[in-house]
Amino acid sequence: MHYLKSIQKLPISLDDAWNFFSNPNNLKLITPPEMTLIPVSEVPEKMYPGVLFKYKVKPVAGIPLTWVTKITHVQDKQYFIDEQLVGPYSIWHHEHHFKAIKGGVEMTDILWYQVPFGPLGKLVNSIFIKKKVKDIFEYRTKVLIDMFGEI
Repeated sequence: MHYLKSIQKLPISLDDAWNFFSNPNNLKLITPPEMTLIPVSEVPEKMYPGVLFKYKVKPVAGIPLTWVTKITHVQDKQYFIDEQLVGPYSIWHHEHHFKAIKGGVEMTDILWYQVPFGPLGKLVNSIFIKKKVKDIFEYRTKVLIDMFGEI
């Protein structure tokens, strides 16, 4: 199992952060464009426990994959969790936490993921996937600073 934690502080209110991040339509705005994230199911304005999202995404070399995630938990203005049901990972468990702080909001992402194919998957992760996942979060950090500023 692999782990990534990202913390970002933005100069916006907890309400504004929650409204932005809990709207699944905004995911495309913070996803690297080369991944070509395209929703192929209806995307509601707000997420809720049990909602499923189906996307076409091109995470590697322009090869399209189906990505289906489920929102498993939502605690209003505190956190939500998405888990992959169909996609390139054996396990994808992504927690999004929000906390009001002086001057804005602190967002913490905690990601646990596992790559399929046993030892071969571990090797591919160490050579390529780990960096790709980290790059996605770094892209998101930059885009959010451009959109909202930083503390």
